[in-house]
Amino acid sequence: MHCVLLDTSASMLRGQQLARAKGYLQALAEQAYRQRDRLCVLGFSGDSAYVIQAGAKAQALNDGWIRPIAGGGGSPLASAITLLERLLQRARRQGPVHACVWLLSDGRFAQVPERPSCAEQITVVGFDQGGLPLQLSQRLASQWQAAWIEA
Repeated sequence: MHCVLLDTSASMLRGQQLARAKGYLQALAEQAYRQRDRLCVLGFSGDSAYVIQAGAKAQALNDGWIRPIAGGGGSPLASAITLLERLLQRARRQGPVHACVWLLSDGRFAQVPERPSCAEQITVVGFDQGGLPLQLSQRLASQWQAAWIEA
């Protein structure tokens, strides 16, 4: 299952980063569909995380649910990880699940939580552009021992 954690915080609105992340999400959704895999998408902003797609079989057409995703507020990554772990525990009760987690973010977190224990594979896709190239998402990937891709 492809599990996408999408940072929809206010900092992602700068420089059209959220729009770029939604484009990346579109590509991941299409890849999951071609692989006949399941897709789970969680957004996080303000003070909580929320389910955008709950882990169903990926669909061919995704623009209708991706385009309306909005942003604003803080970056509660810990809430997204807690929600992800809950959803994966529920899915694993029905059978084995190999979780490939994708974090799409600019890496601007007040607090960096521990690596998600439920993930077999993690890729951090860095959208941290702007005034200073702080490489925050790259540092997070290193801390989590995850792959890193610059968006």
